[in-house]
Amino acid sequence: MIRRKIVSTVLTFSLACFLVSTTTLAKEADNVNTYEKTKTDLVSLGDSITFGFNLGNTNKIPSDYAFPFLIGENANLEVRDLGVPGWTSDHLLQAIKNDFNFRQSVKHADYITLDIGNNDLLHILKKSNNIEQLPGKIATMMPKLAGNLNEIIQEIRELSDAPIVVYNFYNPFQVNNQPMHNLSNQLLSFVINPTIASIASKYKNVKIADAFSAFDEKQETYIIQGDIHPTIDGQTVLADIGKKKLGIK
Repeated sequence: MIRRKIVSTVLTFSLACFLVSTTTLAKEADNVNTYEKTKTDLVSLGDSITFGFNLGNTNKIPSDYAFPFLIGENANLEVRDLGVPGWTSDHLLQAIKNDFNFRQSVKHADYITLDIGNNDLLHILKKSNNIEQLPGKIATMMPKLAGNLNEIIQEIRELSDAPIVVYNFYNPFQVNNQPMHNLSNQLLSFVINPTIASIASKYKNVKIADAFSAFDEKQETYIIQGDIHPTIDGQTVLADIGKKKLGIK
């Protein structure tokens, strides 16, 4: 697969998704100061899932197998994968508000994907001493995540009227990883993903790509073993549901 043009890379980071500097950028094509639009632009905002973490020999640059590039494949799209591993909704919100490259990329986008908030939840999981604490702690942090997601979409809408696809959260825990798999299903089904859908519904031309249903009980195929990130098959599924919602052939 031929790699698209790349200008910036990300710093090294851990599988545990520790925080990285908000000055770090991912894949960005062409200097936006001399921006010349020649193709239809797909801009993808997010974290390590958007980046395609652990799918190649190195995690220094986004993977060609990340779902944004799979969406753009055979569709003659200029793909700008701005996924940064470790980023929370706080990081992306600050970038959308203050980073010139991010703002210009969004401004010129014809299609936009958004997948953020996974690390917000992972940080809560890491801080929970036992599984019984998890539902309460997630309930406590949800207003902050919801507020950030709402602001992110609001900022995007001030820059662009392009169609936006927001990915909800899949269950990253293998079916045999109990009780975490079942608890995660419950929290995602009744608390987290309904909140994401409610926020998206407030805005024009913003649709939900249902990653949760697409990955349902198929973690063995769609999640890297011993990991929480999608396999190539998982990324392909994310690309397929994103393309359908964006109306891309």
